[in-house]
Formats: sequence, C-alpha cells, structure tokens
Amino acid sequence: MPIPLRGAPPWAPYRALLALPSARLFTAAGAVARLPAAMCGVSTVLLVARAHGSYGLAGAVSAAGLLATALAGPWTARLTDRHGQRRVAPWAAALAALGLLGLVLCVRSGAPVWTYFATYPLLGCAPNTGAMARARWAHLLRKPEDSGPVSGGSGTTPEDSGPTPVGPRPTPQRSGPTPESTGPTPESPGPTSEGSRLKGAANALEQVIDELCFTLGPVLAVLLATSFDPAAGLLTAAGLLLGGTLAFVAVGEDVRPAPGAGSAAGRLPWRGLAPLLCCFVGTGVVFGSLEVTTVSGTGGAAGLLLGVQAAGSGLAGLALGACGRPLRLGRCLAVMAALLLFPPLCAATTDAAWPLAPALLLIGTATAPVMITAMNTLHSRVPARRLTEAMSWAVTAILAGSSAGATAAGHLADGPRPWLGYTLPPLAAAGAWLAVRAGSRTRQAPPRTPRPSTPPAGPAPFPDGRDRSHAALHAPQPAAPAPPPAPTRPA
Repeated sequence: MPIPLRGAPPWAPYRALLALPSARLFTAAGAVARLPAAMCGVSTVLLVARAHGSYGLAGAVSAAGLLATALAGPWTARLTDRHGQRRVAPWAAALAALGLLGLVLCVRSGAPVWTYFATYPLLGCAPNTGAMARARWAHLLRKPEDSGPVSGGSGTTPEDSGPTPVGPRPTPQRSGPTPESTGPTPESPGPTSEGSRLKGAANALEQVIDELCFTLGPVLAVLLATSFDPAAGLLTAAGLLLGGTLAFVAVGEDVRPAPGAGSAAGRLPWRGLAPLLCCFVGTGVVFGSLEVTTVSGTGGAAGLLLGVQAAGSGLAGLALGACGRPLRLGRCLAVMAALLLFPPLCAATTDAAWPLAPALLLIGTATAPVMITAMNTLHSRVPARRLTEAMSWAVTAILAGSSAGATAAGHLADGPRPWLGYTLPPLAAAGAWLAVRAGSRTRQAPPRTPRPSTPPAGPAPFPDGRDRSHAALHAPQPAAPAPPPAPTRPA
C-alpha cells in the first residue's frame, strides 16, 4: 500500500521507513554490526604499538587489514548477492572474527611478527553490513511490478498465460528511454515520486548511521584500550561483528537471490559505474587527508573538530532525506570543492584551531549530499541482483582513496608547512567533479548513426534499367533462346 508523503511533516519518510516489517530491528542490528569497522584500525594500532613499541609496525598491520578488505570485500558481496545474505554473511563474519582473535593470541603469546600478517587480513572477509542494509531497503521498497519473475527465472510469464497467437507478432514501439539511458545521470536528478523519496530517505538514514559509527567507533576503541586492556578493543569488535551480523540476518525477510543471478544479464554496468567509482575515490581522498591533517595540526582539539564535521554531515543527511528533493551530483561536488577551500585559508592565516570548527561544520554539510546522491545514482544504474556487490566496490573505492589521501597528508604533515595537507581535499573534489562531468557527457551523447553509402559515380542507367556504360554497350550480348517448335498435326 502506498504511503502518502505529500503535505506530511519532514520526519514522515523516516517514520514510514521504520514502520515497515522488522525495519527497526535490522536497522539496529546493522548499526551494531558495522561499528567494529571503525574500531579495528585504532584497536590494532594500540595493541601492536603497546606490545612492540613501534607505530610503524602497527600501521603496517593495520594497512594489511585495509588492503585485504579492499580486495576481498567485492568477492564476499558477490557471493552474498548470488547465494543470499543468510547463507554467506554469518560465515564471513565468523571468519573475520577468527582473524581478530588470532591477532590477539599471536600478540599475547609472543608469536613471530609474520603471524600478524597471516591472521589479521582475515578481517577482509567481513560482510559489508551497510551495503546489505541498503540492499534490504531496496528489496522492501521495490515496486509491486518489479517483484515478478525476472528474465531467465521460473514462474508464469506473459507468454505462458494463454495460447500463443498464430501469425506474425506486432513489433512494439518504444515510447520511453532506451535501456542505456535508464535512470538518472550524474547531472540529472531522478523522479520525485513517493517511492524514490523513501529510497532517498533510506540512503540518508544509512549514511547517518555510517557517520555515527565511524565517529563513535574510534572513541569506544580508545576508551576500552586505555581503561581495561589493549586487547579489549579487538575482542569487543569481534563480539559485536559476529553478534550484530547474526542478529541482522535473523530478523526480517532475507534478500533472496533472483533466479538466473549468475547470468550475463546481471553483470555490473562498468561504463556507468566508472565515473561513480572515481567520485568515491575522490571522496575517500577528502576524508583521509582531512582527518590526518586535522589530527596532526590541531593536537588535542582534533577529536572535537572531527566530531563537529560528523555532526554537520549527519544533520545534512537527515535534512536531505526528509526533504526528498533529488540533487545533481556534479553540483554537490562543486559546492563541496568550494567549501573545502576554507580550511587551507584558515590554517595559512592563523595558528588557532577554533576557526576550523565552522569550516569543518560547513564541509560536513556538503559531504553528506555528495555521498547520498552518489549512492542514489548507483542504485539507479545497477540491477537489483548486483546491488550489494556494486556498493562494496564503492566502499573499496572510498577505502583506497582514504588510504592514499592519508598517506599523502602524512608526508605533508612531516614537512615544514603541515597545513599544506588541507590543499589535497579541494583538488580531490575537483577531480571527482571532472570525472562525473565526463561520465555524464559520455552517457548523454547520442549514438552515432552510420553514413549512407553513396552510389559509385558513373553514367545513369537507361529508363528500363540497362547499363549505358561503354563496356556494357560493347559487351557481347547473349544469344536469344530458340523459339519452341510448332506442334505437328497427326495425319
């Protein structure tokens, strides 16, 4: 039954979402399951650095887990799309939790250092709960006409519902957009129907949950490591990952794989995903470089400043989901690139940290629309049977960009002018804008039609069609056939 949203209060989309069957339960379980992703990096650094006194070794172990997540995440998501969340996610979470427990045992027992790199990368097998939650929202909000059997599946098709008519079939006329242009491009917003508004609100809700988890996760990890034991952060993360994943797949309706999920019809449209992945890489560079530069340049005020940025992003995400108005991805990137010019100006003109607070608050309000609009565009370009895999590729792109941005900002922070790290985010945002613009022009370009073949130059034929060229006129003509013999009369 459609949910009327016109004339409703701003929080009506979220109330309608949480009123869906088991929506509150799997949303809470998904938030618990994705919290360890923000705890593991800090907990690993604190544990290894406390045991060996080397932050370089601790950073290398943490980078190995990040690399394993970037490589194994899409494959785990592909298995989830192909076999279902309940069949794959618990085993993947158990394998990741085993890697965390193995790292704790190796560090506590004094095992060789190479065992750290053999156990901790198992964290890369962890299921992407955020992508699975978005896939479940898409499954719940699917239109009734989209819930029928897909091509290649079982069930009653329109051809099987009655006798096949005899005679040639009429050719259907296309009255809508072609399959290549279906869905909004990065420069054009999608429809403003109630279904799309609920989907946008669901993506906004998940984005806010991501912001909260990645803000509270490091704080919880540091609190556990300093108050109880250096290994308490990893042990808690392992328990939350396994318990949250089991609770997530246990409640609600599972997103079952569609029949024929492994066919060629469900392959990812890489041509449409390439500019979006470039956008996610640029956004990751913004996050990584901004965080490292703020931590290295502001000292004890870094936590408060990053919290202000996360608060701005969360509020902007909630407001965008409540508004339900589609935005243009290119315009969002342009606004974010312009606002990212404030931190380098503040850092270059003053040594105080307080001017960065309003600048980071404005940046936070710009990053949430970029992420939500990019996720909405990704949803419109990817078939439902490949949604989890596509979002895992997006997360991989963000992690790769964040790692590159953090590394580059760290080298600049060790130089004589640490504030130069603030110049990386606007450059990355400008590169993402260029990639999206190039991708939109490629998708909007009209197809090239072949030129009509011109007839060869030469004399025009006779009216009866005979060739009047010199060779044809002087060529030997075939002999006329002999007339048939006249019939003879019998005597």
